[in-house]
Amino acid sequence: MTTTVEKNGRHAEIAGAGFAGLTAATALAQRGWTVRVHEKGAELREQGAGIVLWHNSLKVLKAIDAYDRVMADSMTPPWYETRRQHVSVSHEDFGGMPWRTMTRPHLHKALLETALRSGVEIHTGSEVVAADPRGGITLASGEVLTADLVVGADGVRSRVRDSVGFEQERWKSRDGIFRFLVPRSRAELGEGEWDNVIDFWNLEPRYLRVLYVPCNERELYIALGAPRADEQATRAPIDLDLWTGTFPELAPVLRHAHVSPDPRYYGYQTTLLEEWSRGVVGLVGDAAHAMCPALAQGAGCAMANAYTLAVAATEADRDGIAEALHAWQRWERPITDRCQRRSADFAASRGMARGDQFTLEALETALYDPTNPNRHALALVRD
Repeated sequence: MTTTVEKNGRHAEIAGAGFAGLTAATALAQRGWTVRVHEKGAELREQGAGIVLWHNSLKVLKAIDAYDRVMADSMTPPWYETRRQHVSVSHEDFGGMPWRTMTRPHLHKALLETALRSGVEIHTGSEVVAADPRGGITLASGEVLTADLVVGADGVRSRVRDSVGFEQERWKSRDGIFRFLVPRSRAELGEGEWDNVIDFWNLEPRYLRVLYVPCNERELYIALGAPRADEQATRAPIDLDLWTGTFPELAPVLRHAHVSPDPRYYGYQTTLLEEWSRGVVGLVGDAAHAMCPALAQGAGCAMANAYTLAVAATEADRDGIAEALHAWQRWERPITDRCQRRSADFAASRGMARGDQFTLEALETALYDPTNPNRHALALVRD
């Protein structure tokens, strides 16, 4: 069933049907825009395994009416536990701040269903290869489409960003991860706090890490971290003897990871742009601010910025959208920049291994409410 909203005569073209693209599309459609999303893949599906969402993105889900769908098959673990060399060093509950774990396919399905119900038009097998800051896109087919607003949500290798010529700085970290969705295997794991998110760190004699994230009653997300330079630890399929020898308590779930189809090692990458908008083209998500996953806030930043972009563009006059996007990035990007920098620092230092690192400063972005119309005044008061 499609939700009927009075149209405002404006049209948006969006590149990318991931979390950021679908969030922006839905928020725009619910405000009267006609919206067309282009996904270069032949299918609408989310790559990846599990995800943690915080207060900021949960507020966005409520604002676009996707919250109940997401809550239906996800969970809030009792604690975020850190273990170093097999010893538990911290249990964090974030002071009661709302947070949620889930599979990435579940979140994507909820956002997709909400977008379609809101009247968003989605085209698969449709790749945006260029954008025009004056209001237009070019598809791989050669077709040119005009729009009042263009949103580049097409990932770290964004064609929208690169075609417009946004200045950027990009660097890779020394570490990366494998990501797997596997069965919970609680009976095989035996006694323990297996409903917690557990961050397992092994620092000696070599660095290896397993992030254990229960997503619901059935599914578990595990991320296996290792340095890029460690050939044995980054080999696919994973070296089962290496990983079970280092983390014997996780052997039941590591065996499932060992036989997982198409295992891939992902290096951490940070992308820093001089600006997020030019003319009526705005960038969100990894196209604008790819970050290391040390604080698990990349998706939350993407969804928050996608939502606030939609609000800012809608509140502007048609002739003032470019100016509104410039103001939007001026207000919203400082908090994302700080999160990106902290994430890169933690990734470089491996400082999360100390435990108790989710301070109020580290949770600044997670605690942010992008749906609060007074958020900028509150930020000025705090500063």
